[in-house]
Amino acid sequence: MHRSRNKSRKSQGFSLLLQRGKKMAWKRQQGLLLGWLGILLQLVVLTECAMRRQKIQKKNNTDAASFPSVQLQILDEYVVVDNGLVNVTLSNPGGMITGIQYNGIDNLLEDDYKENNRGYWDVVWSKPEHPIDIYDKLAGTSLQVIKEDENQVELSFLKPWTSSNNVLPLNIDKRFIMLRGSTGFYSYAIFERLEGWPDVNLSQGRIAFKLKPNLFQFMAVSDERQRIMPTSLDRERGQVLDYPEAVLLTDPDNSFLRGEVDDKYQYSSDNKDCRVHGWISANPPSGFWIITPSNEFKTAGPVKQDLTSHAGPIALSMFFSTHYAGSPLIINLRDGEPWKKVFGPVFIYLNSVSDDDDPLTLWADAKEQMLIETESWPYNFPMSEDYPYAKKRGIVTGRLLVRDSYINERLISARSAYIGLALPGDTGSWQRENKGYQFWTQADDRGYFIIKGVRVGNYSLYAWVPGFIGDYKYNAYINVRPGNTIRLYNLVYDLPRNGPTLWEIGIPDRTAAEYFVPDPNPTLMNQLYINHGEKFRQYGLWDRYTELYPEQDLVYTVGVSNYQTDWYFAQVNRKTGNKNYIPTTWQIVFDLDDIDEQGNYTLQLALASATDAELQVRTNDPSTETPHFSTGLIGKDNSIARHGIHGSYWLYTITVPGSLLLTGTNIIFLTQSRGEIPWRGIMYDYIRLEGPSESIDKQKQKHRNVSVPVRKP
Repeated sequence: MHRSRNKSRKSQGFSLLLQRGKKMAWKRQQGLLLGWLGILLQLVVLTECAMRRQKIQKKNNTDAASFPSVQLQILDEYVVVDNGLVNVTLSNPGGMITGIQYNGIDNLLEDDYKENNRGYWDVVWSKPEHPIDIYDKLAGTSLQVIKEDENQVELSFLKPWTSSNNVLPLNIDKRFIMLRGSTGFYSYAIFERLEGWPDVNLSQGRIAFKLKPNLFQFMAVSDERQRIMPTSLDRERGQVLDYPEAVLLTDPDNSFLRGEVDDKYQYSSDNKDCRVHGWISANPPSGFWIITPSNEFKTAGPVKQDLTSHAGPIALSMFFSTHYAGSPLIINLRDGEPWKKVFGPVFIYLNSVSDDDDPLTLWADAKEQMLIETESWPYNFPMSEDYPYAKKRGIVTGRLLVRDSYINERLISARSAYIGLALPGDTGSWQRENKGYQFWTQADDRGYFIIKGVRVGNYSLYAWVPGFIGDYKYNAYINVRPGNTIRLYNLVYDLPRNGPTLWEIGIPDRTAAEYFVPDPNPTLMNQLYINHGEKFRQYGLWDRYTELYPEQDLVYTVGVSNYQTDWYFAQVNRKTGNKNYIPTTWQIVFDLDDIDEQGNYTLQLALASATDAELQVRTNDPSTETPHFSTGLIGKDNSIARHGIHGSYWLYTITVPGSLLLTGTNIIFLTQSRGEIPWRGIMYDYIRLEGPSESIDKQKQKHRNVSVPVRKP
């Protein structure tokens, strides 16, 4: 009788989640119709959330003493930490998470896996002289109790390197923290390489959790990306598509999923958007969440994309990887270079509601907890001397303005600019920086910014502004000292600009999101992304280009075509049968009334992604053997195959002599010259043709009549 009741309750719970999943597309469409009323509603909701956060924060601060004290039990092969709410078991001395007890569940992790394959840190590394990936789960060799009292337990699992062993040449210190009254635990690690140690390549570092598939079947990555997911067994029974990560579900346990495509890369997120993600169990209603309170320890800045949660069920905390960037983000440690970095802490948050409550409220609660963790950063409880508290960090403030006299004779506020501190380097180098810490913020509507909690060190200040091309770099180093506030006042970004705009295509926002994204092949769909703002995450869109342009490539006519409907989101190769792919050439057709043959025109060409591609530019004569301009072979971000809408950013300022142009109709030919496979290609961010600088007065009136795309905030 009891078993029947549980089965019925579980069925009701997943029925509710399934109904919610089916209704999400309708809700998205409804949300688009709310207009200004929706904005007012958001303000009300934000106010309500703030009040709830204050209430929760107050409860966390005042009620901790009412909970049981934190207990530590050290056994021969295991270590158990228990605060009366959560019980975590780790292997001793390996530091693998073998069990998590919560809300009456004996173990949230999958028992069928080996104990070193349930919850663990891992690194993918290689030797420069033998560049074959080595997978290391960083098993500790000794345990140290860093702190043990009624309010906190912090454990250290050490994996030191010595010259006598042939393993990863780093000292690894994995830390786990449990606090009194907290429904979860924290983890961070210190990676250290001493001077003179062997050369090594590090390509990936993360924490992975493999949960019970009979419990955790509903995944949430964002408000708009939530769904019932297949299991690992569903994938094993499915049909592998063009690469192993993409599987067509042919015989899933849940018939609702039959005929869908599952690929872990469909659930990737930008660093800036990956604050909380995880899983929900319907019976008992419980949530498992990974909360990332700061991105200071992640590589390549706020728009670097990476994995989140995916089918398994698996939840990941990615610290560094080559995903959506390629080999430039491999951490290459050479010539005895010393290096140390702290990754984390991240918070593994667990929550629950009663059987009568909506399980989806667990997602709302997880978001509230994420805000609490974010506002609490930097934490004041990790015990490592390599993790500085707030008083040992600094603040940088200022205002960024944009100068573009062809748009406005006055300086323009850098509204919503992304402004960050990273290791000193060239302009734009932050998107390939992978050894140090990065600290980013967004400016307000007037360009004012404040970067808090900055570690002591020497940095360059970088920025980019949505709606404008290029990268900004402050011309002096920023030397942050403990407790100091550095005020930079007014900074001016002089845009790449050589003349007035004659025409432009797209929106300069470092993505291809504004361009045409086709519907997927109806037999290869992910139901989540039907009528969804991120339709680009559907599988197989590279082959849809051939179906839309079976013989002739894309032709875009300035003044007639619309980039939202007539410019394909990615310049990919054309399929000619038997999995053979050939290069494509796109055309931009435009008219010029008056040519300055002695002057130089400028083509500003911004790319949002490139994968093993070479973009060649020719003007008015497609048959010339030597192109007017070539990027050479560029890019390794693989964003086309991995369902991204951007990867690494590239900007080319190309001089076009007036002698190459004609009075009347002109054509610019854009050839992606590398064929053979479907995923070689590029995504355009923005293209602009500028007239000679001397012709500003002549072109002013025409420029006023050019349709300028709406600038994204």
